[in-house]
Amino acid sequence: MILLISDLHLEEQRPDITRAFVHFLKTRAHEAEALYILGDFFEVWIGDDGMSPFQQDIARALRELSDAGTRILLMHGNRDFLIGRAFCRAAGCTLLKDSCVVRLNDEPVLLMHGDSLCTLDAAYMKLRRWLRNPLSLFILRNLPLATRHKLARKLRSESRAQTRMKASEIVDVTPDEVPRVMAAHKVRTLIHGHTHRPAMHQLQVDGQPARRIVLGDWDRQGWALQVDEGGFHQAPFPLA
Repeated sequence: MILLISDLHLEEQRPDITRAFVHFLKTRAHEAEALYILGDFFEVWIGDDGMSPFQQDIARALRELSDAGTRILLMHGNRDFLIGRAFCRAAGCTLLKDSCVVRLNDEPVLLMHGDSLCTLDAAYMKLRRWLRNPLSLFILRNLPLATRHKLARKLRSESRAQTRMKASEIVDVTPDEVPRVMAAHKVRTLIHGHTHRPAMHQLQVDGQPARRIVLGDWDRQGWALQVDEGGFHQAPFPLA
């Protein structure tokens, strides 16, 4: 059994989500061969050198799962793209490239966070290219912690304000981008998060049937995609 989750946006202000996640690690994930976390695991991440006690507790919870035998694979999201090697060592997890192809149920599957598919949002895509540039990342990681905290608050505030003002089709994935990316990677299944719109979409890629599975976010409820001999199954569960 393989489990995939995304968009938990863990933060101290949401202890209900944290409790549910720790319970998830000790129960369902403990029985899994691997756990994939496809981005926006944390609400904000200013750098491994700025790990709070809360974030260190999360790393220890992941390490317990890893030590018990479950592989943990983590992908950057748009909120936590500064997660680095120090956190991964502490948490016992492997950092995945966004995007990457893995084999699930003996088929190649493309995994992405999903924000790079939102190409109609020109302003965000421009910001994303700047933030993910190696030089920009070097500069960000070497800013004083106080400056990074201030910048993170500013980006979060602006992101929320802009999202409210933009049309829903702008902040969702671009329909034409999905089959293009899937064809480029030669896959018939794509799994991503980011949009907070859990669903399984049927489509055509190079004239062949394909599917796009969108992972749910953890807010009013939790979501997990389970991959087993029976196929791909996603369902919500209560946080309480």
